[in-house]
Amino acid sequence: MTFLDIKGVSKRFGGLMALNDVSLQVNKGEIFGLMGANGAGKTTLFSVIAGHVPPTTGEVVFDGMRLAGLSPNRICQLGLCRTFQIVRPFAGLSVAENLRVAALYGRSRKLSGPEVAQVVDDALEAVDLADRRDLDAGQLTLSGQKRLEIARALATGAQLLMLDEVMAGLNPTEVSTMLETLSSLRAARNLTFVIVEHVIGALMTLSDRILVLDHGETIAFGTPEEIGRNERVAEVYFG
Repeated sequence: MTFLDIKGVSKRFGGLMALNDVSLQVNKGEIFGLMGANGAGKTTLFSVIAGHVPPTTGEVVFDGMRLAGLSPNRICQLGLCRTFQIVRPFAGLSVAENLRVAALYGRSRKLSGPEVAQVVDDALEAVDLADRRDLDAGQLTLSGQKRLEIARALATGAQLLMLDEVMAGLNPTEVSTMLETLSSLRAARNLTFVIVEHVIGALMTLSDRILVLDHGETIAFGTPEEIGRNERVAEVYFG
């Protein structure tokens, strides 16, 4: 079942066409990868989907609802949440307090005190941060802060998570652990993911299907195996 439907989305910033007629469909429970070199339009597409910038043309439909004109917080409350490449936790709050904020303000309905506590506990456990719940979020390692980004998205009740370079800057062991975390989250919670990632091996391992952008245009789409054999993709990445 199509969960996220991007229909002919273009985005122009003055004379720059950042996205040009991009279409894609993400199925419920799928891990969908977005590839492309720097400047390809991946983060712009994320921003359009999440409501941070409006498309110049085209539309975004999430779970049957058109998102045109909706604010980012309203889109989040509908169950679609994004993370950012540059992590920005509430550094003066503890890890658990960061999740309380997400649970209290990111959901479409208000939760009781015990419900918030349960949401926080579940999200901490899901990303293996339970033992650091009382630590100041600013004291987490980069890997820990990336996990906190995911946990905050989980605490909003999101069913579709858009992860922007969640493995950037991690060492190979941390990347491997993150792969395990994301795979287990999908299996345990039936979550849907759209992932932008420059760690190509990780993206190939995780994704069911991948769309490749180059200068705002789609140049390839298919399974990881098909993308790996695509000559145009190899040319863009390796010259």
